Amino acid sequence: MSKRITLVSGIMILFMLACNKEVIDKIASFTGFQYSPHFPEPVYTVSRNTPTQAGFELGRKLFYDARLSRNNTISCGTCHIQSAAFTHHGHDVSHGIEDRLGTRNSQPIMNLAWNKHFFWDGGVFDLDLQPIAPITNHLEMDETVDRVLDKLRQDKQYPFLFEKTFGSGEITAVRMLKALSQFMLLCISDQSKYDSVMRKEADFTAIEAAGYEVFKTHCANCHREPLFSDHSFRNNGLPPTLVPDEGRFLITLNAADRFSFRVPSLRNLAYTAPYMHDGRFYSLDAVLDHYQRGIQITPNLDSNLQKNGLTGIQLSTEDRSRLLAFLQTLNDKKFITNPLLAEQ
Repeated sequence: MSKRITLVSGIMILFMLACNKEVIDKIASFTGFQYSPHFPEPVYTVSRNTPTQAGFELGRKLFYDARLSRNNTISCGTCHIQSAAFTHHGHDVSHGIEDRLGTRNSQPIMNLAWNKHFFWDGGVFDLDLQPIAPITNHLEMDETVDRVLDKLRQDKQYPFLFEKTFGSGEITAVRMLKALSQFMLLCISDQSKYDSVMRKEADFTAIEAAGYEVFKTHCANCHREPLFSDHSFRNNGLPPTLVPDEGRFLITLNAADRFSFRVPSLRNLAYTAPYMHDGRFYSLDAVLDHYQRGIQITPNLDSNLQKNGLTGIQLSTEDRSRLLAFLQTLNDKKFITNPLLAEQ
């Protein structure tokens, strides 16, 4: 009797798994590179590396493969977690191989097709080259590209996946990087309530609409719609820490760039704490406190933070609540739960 129950239970489990897979497949159908009509044209030349289903799936497998690190323990997905909008949730700075601490907060992998530069200091200017930096950084993955390629060539699946994507099983650095780009290109966040409003599919509440006006008055110069960043590098008055990071200056050696960092997107703030390049603020209230009374005046402090003889952004209690309400409309639940972007 027990054997019969076990057999029936096993059949039921297999049936449920098959049905579940069918549902997942329907939800996570591949649609290629698509984005909302209120978004601008991408910066990345998609035609030179158009995402295909095979290329995307290869890139996704690479993204979550810990063999890209020296001791096979750290993948791209380790520090870029989907449920945290592809950031390293809860860590002020990223933790790499052997729990080595980096110096900067892990940025979200989101809407990268519209980025001209990458990282907090803009040290990389091509999405196809971006993965080389974390792979070879001794604080992150501490590996060489050649050794990664050797590991992939020894794997049973990868030659087939590369052939399916590129027409031959040859595994090269260029192909690996292009496949990773195909995955990252499809990490598009454009399904927030804000996006629905822009598509005329929904309406803001009264407090959200009021917060939108506060945003346009005080924040929109740097956090430009609809991506909510102008991709510039600015000094926002953060006091240097005991280990000062001079930001963009380390790339350009231009004194005007000292302590300047990329303007981050305001999308998905509910999932991406802590905030700033070094993750020093764990709440949006702390961020607003900084802009209201924590600004350090420096020769290259951004001009938007020095207006009419006032320093920072002065908000009333009501306007602050309204702004926070609007920022909640930028959270994209579909993005962080999209099964197509999850580890398979």
